[in-house]
Amino acid sequence: MIRQFEIDGVPTLLAPTGGPMHAGLVFRVGTADETLARAGVTHLLEHLALAPLGLADYHYNGATGAVFTYFHTQGSEQDIAAFLTAVCHHLHQPPMPRLEMEKEILRTEWSSRTPGAMDGVPLWRYGARDHGLTSYPEFGLPMLGPDDLRTWAARYFTRENAVLWIAGDRVPAGLRLPLPGGYRQPVPAASSALPQTPAYFVSGSRCVALDAVIRRRTAASVFAGVLERELFRSLRQEGGFSYTVTAGYEPRGDGYSNLRALADALPDKQDAVLGGFVDVLAKLAVGRIEQADLDAHTSKVADSLGVAEVHAAMLPTHAFNLLTGYPNLSVDEYRAELKAVTLADLHEVAQEVMGSALLMVPEGSSADWAGFVEAPGCSTHAVDGTAYRSKEGDVELRVGADGVSYVAPDGLLTVRYAECAAMLAWPDGARQLTGHDAISIRIEPTLFDLHPAAIQFLDSQIGPERRVDMPARPPEHIPQPAPPSAPTPAASAGAADSPAINWSAKGTVITTAVLAVLIGGLALLCTLGAALDDVDDPAGVSILIAVTWVLAVILALPFVRSLRRRR
Repeated sequence: MIRQFEIDGVPTLLAPTGGPMHAGLVFRVGTADETLARAGVTHLLEHLALAPLGLADYHYNGATGAVFTYFHTQGSEQDIAAFLTAVCHHLHQPPMPRLEMEKEILRTEWSSRTPGAMDGVPLWRYGARDHGLTSYPEFGLPMLGPDDLRTWAARYFTRENAVLWIAGDRVPAGLRLPLPGGYRQPVPAASSALPQTPAYFVSGSRCVALDAVIRRRTAASVFAGVLERELFRSLRQEGGFSYTVTAGYEPRGDGYSNLRALADALPDKQDAVLGGFVDVLAKLAVGRIEQADLDAHTSKVADSLGVAEVHAAMLPTHAFNLLTGYPNLSVDEYRAELKAVTLADLHEVAQEVMGSALLMVPEGSSADWAGFVEAPGCSTHAVDGTAYRSKEGDVELRVGADGVSYVAPDGLLTVRYAECAAMLAWPDGARQLTGHDAISIRIEPTLFDLHPAAIQFLDSQIGPERRVDMPARPPEHIPQPAPPSAPTPAASAGAADSPAINWSAKGTVITTAVLAVLIGGLALLCTLGAALDDVDDPAGVSILIAVTWVLAVILALPFVRSLRRRR
């Protein structure tokens, strides 16, 4: 059984375990609570709280998710008590001398991580705020100072916003949780960057993936298992198109959950995987769900509820539920709910999945043929303002009173100041504006004929809370317009109206043209005379006619070539 009580005002869950004692301290705060311009504040504070612990003989770690942050440890009672007490103390008195060092560690962590196939999905669904921030780097790190960290800790790392769980027979002796008072923080409301669903977007990944938002309930978690079985059977066992086929279900904390599924593919099998993936979704959406799949999945879950460590294994989920206000079920209650799930329940979930579906397709593919609309990658309206032409290509940058637009033949991008999530600013004058809808515009002064006051005007429209000052870039990293292509020698010599043509060359062309006209006229007179038999030596006249016509044609050739080149 799981017991609930309080330690120093912090709700605490205790369950027995047959292995080593371990514990977790969970706070209801994560990246979804941040803004793009200050992204990274929770992760930075988590690192600073653990930094003074250094090397230890016991295991410990921390993690920052979308809506929660937790600290975990395993060891002796004394080690666990010392760890949890120290973390609570360091959250509110972090070692500020390590601030810049921990920032560098976080930047290294981001740059060295292996990108996941679905990392970009939150951005497409939510945009550049709340739940979409998990797709972005921690842009805010350069701007975070000691006061920012103390303010964040005072708001979110409080005893009312925390839950402690312990897998063990008792509470470790000497455990103290010195956290200040505060308030339970609600999960941020989820935004949306999708005007319409079901939708799809194109990714450079070789995978086909699904993201859906559905109501949290037992039938929805069962559907995720049934979906994985169907996809595995269709795409791997029967089709042989995919190797990795997965589906998962993750509560979001606000009464809804994200259901995600993925199937990989070789380049020549991507169309087959996409078609098979959509066929499985359509099959389930019309209610063609096998009872055998439902029974197999529920039996598998029910078996996991019968192990000796089941209560200890449920502690993290129960802590999460306490923090988000979701009711906790006992093992028997959960087993009863599993048994009550029917095919009709799964059909209802399948229709809910299709109604909110966001499909990721490989590059060169689309899903409009299956009823999915393309997620917007461009803006629909441009701002009115001063237009600046690009130094290379047919591109226009407009700086207006309420926003900035980038107008190009292949699309339109607009970020309005009121909807700007963050502006990155480089010392060389470059700016990058990212809107709440995830549309981003990079302004490079070296590539546009910008008025000197244009950047100053942009800076005045974005408040300091949304500005991120970036480090100086090496000169070789600042983009420069491509040099104009040098004309070929033939083109230079033949351009009749080019400034490279000197006046003597033009005079030669004109002179030969005049001589050609005069000699051509003489040839014409001779020809007419011979035709009227008004000559004494017809043979000599014939030779003269031939010579003069040939000479006229030769003299006329430079003028004709000049006209053709001018055209």
